[in-house]
Amino acid sequence: MVLNPVISKLSGKLVVLASASPRRLEILTNIGLRFEVVPSWFKETLDKTLFKMPYEYAVETAKQKALEVAQRMPFKHLKTPDIVIGADTVVTVDGLILEKPVDKQDAYHMLSRLSGKEHSVYTGVAIVLCHERQGKSSKIHCFLAPPPTPHPRVGVFLQKVNTCRISYRSLYFILDRDKAGGYGIQALGGMLVEYVKGDFLNVVGFPLNHFCKQLEMIYNSPLESPSHKMKREDSGGTDGPCSPVNSLSKVTENGEVSNFNSSDSAGQTPVPEQNVVGPECAKCNNEGFPHKIVDLLDGFKASKTLFTACKLGVFDVLSDSEGLTVEEVADKIKASVLGTERLLEAAVSLENTEQASRFLVLDSPLSLCGYILHCNDLVWPLFTHLESAVREGTNQYERAFGKKTENLFQDGYFRKDDIKMRFMNAMHSVAKVTGKDVATAFDLSSFKTACDVGGCTGAMAYEFTKAHPGLSVVVFDLPPVIEMRSHFQPKEQDDRVSFIAGDFFKDELPKADLYILSRILHDWSDDKVHELLSKLSKACTPGCGLLVSEIFLDEERSRPSRALLQALSMTEGRQRSAAEYSDLLTKHGFTPVHTQCTDNLLDAMLFVKEDPNVDKTLQILSSESVVVT
Repeated sequence: MVLNPVISKLSGKLVVLASASPRRLEILTNIGLRFEVVPSWFKETLDKTLFKMPYEYAVETAKQKALEVAQRMPFKHLKTPDIVIGADTVVTVDGLILEKPVDKQDAYHMLSRLSGKEHSVYTGVAIVLCHERQGKSSKIHCFLAPPPTPHPRVGVFLQKVNTCRISYRSLYFILDRDKAGGYGIQALGGMLVEYVKGDFLNVVGFPLNHFCKQLEMIYNSPLESPSHKMKREDSGGTDGPCSPVNSLSKVTENGEVSNFNSSDSAGQTPVPEQNVVGPECAKCNNEGFPHKIVDLLDGFKASKTLFTACKLGVFDVLSDSEGLTVEEVADKIKASVLGTERLLEAAVSLENTEQASRFLVLDSPLSLCGYILHCNDLVWPLFTHLESAVREGTNQYERAFGKKTENLFQDGYFRKDDIKMRFMNAMHSVAKVTGKDVATAFDLSSFKTACDVGGCTGAMAYEFTKAHPGLSVVVFDLPPVIEMRSHFQPKEQDDRVSFIAGDFFKDELPKADLYILSRILHDWSDDKVHELLSKLSKACTPGCGLLVSEIFLDEERSRPSRALLQALSMTEGRQRSAAEYSDLLTKHGFTPVHTQCTDNLLDAMLFVKEDPNVDKTLQILSSESVVVT
């Protein structure tokens, strides 16, 4: 293979690498390729269970990374690339996919799993040819390196040390949190590798040999056109400008990629579409049509349809009885036949049946009905006055409900028992859905007692005791809340969860060695937040933990949209990024230890109260150690 003729054909073209990886940049620069680097914003949160083989996940992620940049650049960068290259590398062992570790502890666990075993390293690569079209669809060429094989590719050996405590300071120069599998073969992690079978650069992160062969095939075909060899990847034959997220990729034995829809595999669920920036590609029959804007125009109708179906108990009726006629459903929900028919048709067009039975049925363990009804009865009326809220910069509770509030919780949520119950149902449903992911985000085995500050019904506290058998949790909340806790107690009682009534601004906090703040800080003004954190800092001794669970904005404060939309309710609080929460807590003597994005409604950060007499860096490193057996 002669590369120079292929490179010369890319001369004058805008080639973009959709990756911030220094390794990929170096590999492509070394072959003389001129390109720009535009890191993809695609969130690597595809559901791994949807892929029959681990390497298919790498290919699909690479494709979505490239597509996101190809779609974003004409609008954000005001220029259209000719070629966008996306890549994703995964390590697989024992059928599990190992990506970049979330922290040093995770990296160590990954290396421990690889100890003494051969494992596979796969890199999926996608090449989007933005100006090469068949109809109105950009062409995408995907391949896998190496082609699927049952044989492992890399052998890593870590000496096993029996019952030896190893400080993270000792592992710092070997563990690499920026590499799939927790090590970099081209750096000090190479000391761990005994041998490599196959392409070394593929293990580094970009399969140069396979990439060059693909370019030669594309540009040196007999027809002198990429379209001669290029496989079109679109939404099952539609003329959309890009490939849909919910269309997954099959990898054949030679490493080529073909598309299959999730319906090809029984029981599988499509990949969520919200990870893609740009139009919903499966609908794009007209490249210039504003599909995203039209979806937003109808968004309020979709929300109200969901609210109405939940309030009328439609999903509960359908769950209790199968094969009902429209007339029978209408009778059970006490509605007109015509209205019921249209509501059912609209709901079916919006809802996934499996998710509806799991999250929209009132007595489901993970029911979101409480929060949905809260949105219908409280949030919806507030948002009908959004223009006034924006102009005035104030909450519109008085305009929406005819009553002025000095304290939204005391005067709004707790003024009547039925309103208080509705609010508690809302908080309970969110805690039930998010609790497990938040409770299992970190290893909390070093903590024995916890206080869930503003813990409401105790739903979150029960998830923490389930996840951590050695932990007991006290829920600390206002007296009106504690009085009604009996309505929300689980069937199986847990004596490790207790309740204390009090105001966390006015009263002394219960003693604990871990404090939990879940959906608390975003509600209050900066002055109130500093007051609460100062109080917590005084209550904590060195080594005490503080777990903060909120929606974390990205560093550009542009995502997730649900946090930014929630902020429009114009409460005195505000939404923050993980970095902003870290800075906020650091000012009160807490050191950030871990951050975990849960891919749920709430993320989590773990802090430790620092000892002012100990060097902060040494304190973090020495306090985190692991046992290797």
